[in-house]
Amino acid sequence: MLGDLSELKKIKEGDINAFERVFRLYYSPLCFYAASITGKMYSAEEIVQELFYVFWKEREKIQLYHSLKSYLYGAVRNRSLQYCEHQEVKNRHREAVLSKPNRTNSSDPQDLLEYKELEDLINRTLKKLPQRRLRIFKMHRFEGKKYSEIATELSLSVKTVEAEMTKALQLLRKEIENYTRIA
Repeated sequence: MLGDLSELKKIKEGDINAFERVFRLYYSPLCFYAASITGKMYSAEEIVQELFYVFWKEREKIQLYHSLKSYLYGAVRNRSLQYCEHQEVKNRHREAVLSKPNRTNSSDPQDLLEYKELEDLINRTLKKLPQRRLRIFKMHRFEGKKYSEIATELSLSVKTVEAEMTKALQLLRKEIENYTRIA
């Protein structure tokens, strides 16, 4: 614990060498631990890399109540469980979508018209978005990028990306609600 506190103190002060020592010591074991939860090494590596990115970025705010090891393993466990929950939600959504009749292949003219109207509404709404917000929306929804990836690529904070996505989704919801009230 004393060694942990010493290393954390150095990391909080911006000592990159102390951070690298912790990274080298824990990276592989944490990846195997995350993979034991997620079942996927690629996802596990992403989880651990993101953890260390946030750990460095938020280093000044970190409070240890136990050891650095228990902090890192607990954080990886939580992130891995969140990942699994997210995958489960995505799978349920995919199954729900696939189990519904495909409205674009419907031969019913009314279904085709409604689908086309809704598609046009979404496209018009997206065109109303400011350029940066639209880019963030497309990167997340169409390219499947995580908020942290978008933030890094666009040199923004993750909170800014989250705020932009929230605003984009609020506008889409509002427009779709207005459409469904009329329809």
